[in-house]
Amino acid sequence: MRTRPAARAGQYAALLAYLIFLAFPFLWLLSTAFKPPRELGSLHPTWIPHRPTLANFRQAFDEQPLLHAALNSLLAALGAAVIAVLIATPMAYVMARHRTWPARAASGWVVVSQAFPFVLVIIPLFLVLKRLRLIDSLAGLTLVYVVWSLPFALWMLVGYVRAVPVELEEAAAVDGAGRLRTLVSVTAPLLAPGIAATALFAFVTAWNEFFFALVLLKSPGNQTLPVVLTHFIGAEGVADLGPLAAAAFLATLPSLVVFALLQRRITGGLIAGAVKS
Repeated sequence: MRTRPAARAGQYAALLAYLIFLAFPFLWLLSTAFKPPRELGSLHPTWIPHRPTLANFRQAFDEQPLLHAALNSLLAALGAAVIAVLIATPMAYVMARHRTWPARAASGWVVVSQAFPFVLVIIPLFLVLKRLRLIDSLAGLTLVYVVWSLPFALWMLVGYVRAVPVELEEAAAVDGAGRLRTLVSVTAPLLAPGIAATALFAFVTAWNEFFFALVLLKSPGNQTLPVVLTHFIGAEGVADLGPLAAAAFLATLPSLVVFALLQRRITGGLIAGAVKS
């Protein structure tokens, strides 16, 4: 049954409204980053700055060590993404292919673990890291990000593994391929979109995380970018809006770049999964 033109137009209108809703904060942030102080204090703000300026970006870099903080965030986010994927991939395969009671219990743990708020685990987590001498270190923060993103990463990859027909592995076994060769040559390429999506999730989660970084990192040289952004807010709660917007805009770029690089692989995997019989 064909979709009626009115229904299709309604779907496109809803999609356009959703895109505008998502793009509004980013576009307003971009506009604010290029506005001079006089326009920032105007009672009638405009979308497009009348006199665009780069002074906010220069001031942001002069006031705070943004590049060093960005490097700290990048190291923690990349480390968390790589380690989480390396741990979650074999675990997801076992849980998807061997549906025993331990696998079902692990699936239940994945769901339950997402219900715990950050503040509930921060004290025991702090004590454990203190005993391991990992307080105020990027290694300790990366370990926290791995543990925090691992359950959801595992849940994502289990779904991707189950989407790979087990008949393909059986056919490879009939042709004489061993278990390791089957996993490397048959299963792994089909899981590449899922691994890319999981790595993207882990990276973006770690890159944007604020609470753990604020509590666990004390030295200015170890602070990540979200923590450094708070330094643009004064003691009385007054924000230096121009430099803050400029720094926040720069902080969003790595996530957008990573998503743009992985978008084709993720989209290709979704389409391939949709047409499999």
